[in-house]
Amino acid sequence: MYPHHREREQPIFSARAHVFQIDPNTKRNWIPASKHAVTVSFFYDANRNVYRIISVGGTKAIINCTVTPSMTFTKTSQKFGQWADSRANTVYGLGFATEQQLHQFSDKFKEVKDAARLAREKSQDKELANTALTIAAPQDLSDELQSPPVMCVNGPEDKLFRSQSADITLSSEKERIKKMLSEGSICEMNLEAELFTLQDSNSKLVAALHEANANVEQWKKQLAAYQEETERLRDQVAELEAHGGHGPSDLLKDELTQSLEELEALLKAKDEEIHILQSKKSEYHEMEHERDEAIHRLRETEMRNSELERRIQNSEQNLNNTLEDRDRMDSEIQRAIEILDIKIFDLNDLRQSLVKLIDK
Repeated sequence: MYPHHREREQPIFSARAHVFQIDPNTKRNWIPASKHAVTVSFFYDANRNVYRIISVGGTKAIINCTVTPSMTFTKTSQKFGQWADSRANTVYGLGFATEQQLHQFSDKFKEVKDAARLAREKSQDKELANTALTIAAPQDLSDELQSPPVMCVNGPEDKLFRSQSADITLSSEKERIKKMLSEGSICEMNLEAELFTLQDSNSKLVAALHEANANVEQWKKQLAAYQEETERLRDQVAELEAHGGHGPSDLLKDELTQSLEELEALLKAKDEEIHILQSKKSEYHEMEHERDEAIHRLRETEMRNSELERRIQNSEQNLNNTLEDRDRMDSEIQRAIEILDIKIFDLNDLRQSLVKLIDK
């Protein structure tokens, strides 16, 4: 299908650029569609009056976009621009080697878009005219209007008779044509109403697209840093290619850039983790030292407790022995008191006996 289109299409403008497509999943990241800068061309199909943007990478068409009046090419940086293709449900991005190439492509895009708008309006007007003509002059009517040849059989009178008959036939056909033209006018009004509806829908779609492009501005700001880095790498690759060198492919470059960013982020995270661990290490040494001191104090406390427990046990044993000795002494003293009481009673009896003897 592609070679067939190339036979009837003619290139009108070409530029070299790196081609990208938006990631269909995230709608934020760019996916390289070519490994290096490729030719991006505007083609014009004179038969269909259609403009297309075509770019081929190897044996595969990486861009096959029909330009419509609702498309808008947006410059997001000094060397990068993009546009949305609603039919392919994607967003194309082009990275150029110089700012001048970007301006040339943008101007040509605007010119082609205006030409596509004019071509669409002419095509719509032509379709309306063809529809009215088709209704006003159908095939069977043209066949009926071809009057049979008049043959001269009876002289001038026969010619007059056939002329009057032909005039009657033509007048009746004119009436039919007028009637069909009136019906065609009604159909044309209906078509104009449908065209107005389609134009209104198209304007709404254009407004929605502009609103979507406005919403993309915030996304563009978020990618500004990444695009600047990408542009710098593109400049380096372009310089290498200009000097005949073979620079790394954009895909490899982007992969390396992404890997480098991931490694830098990982290295930063590891440095922070090491810093945290080092701080924790000093805290751990202090805690370990405090733990050793606490263990030493605990062991000393345990030893003191053991000594105190031993001393308490000895004191309790001594107290028990002392209590036993005291009980034993108390019992002996009690017996001694009882003996002394008996002795005192006996002495008292003896004293009384002696007093009685002395009185006698």
